[in-house]
Amino acid sequence: MRRGHLSVAGMSILMALGLAAWEVYFFWYAETWGGIGGSLGWFSGERLGFNMAWVAALYLAFQLISIPFSLPSAANRFLGVVDGMASLVPLVIVLIVIFGKPHLLGTPQRWEAALLLVFITMVDLFGGYTFNIALSRRIMDISPAAPA
Repeated sequence: MRRGHLSVAGMSILMALGLAAWEVYFFWYAETWGGIGGSLGWFSGERLGFNMAWVAALYLAFQLISIPFSLPSAANRFLGVVDGMASLVPLVIVLIVIFGKPHLLGTPQRWEAALLLVFITMVDLFGGYTFNIALSRRIMDISPAAPA
């Protein structure tokens, strides 16, 4: 029987999809389900900035630190592509909220949260791309030609 294991790239994909699921909950369902201002007070207006800072720190820390450990090899290059594409999902959801459904952003705190989420996902995309390029150049030993 084959044992399943979750690779670092797989965990990165799950983190991106988890952030996307949380964004859908936060923007579409939190107020209707009563969870956003409920008894726990998670992501309420008074604590939204503090809690968003934790979401940003944890998400970016894992996504950017995991890059060297999940560089695609010839065997799992497809998983590396899926990992990069999964980071687009949270960005697309926030952009849909900002440009397509702005009525979901009724308070200034929710606007700030949306803009912070755009910033988080952009740092993930472009930072990840930059790290991958830098590390792949180092692994392939691509260097400029030596002067003659």
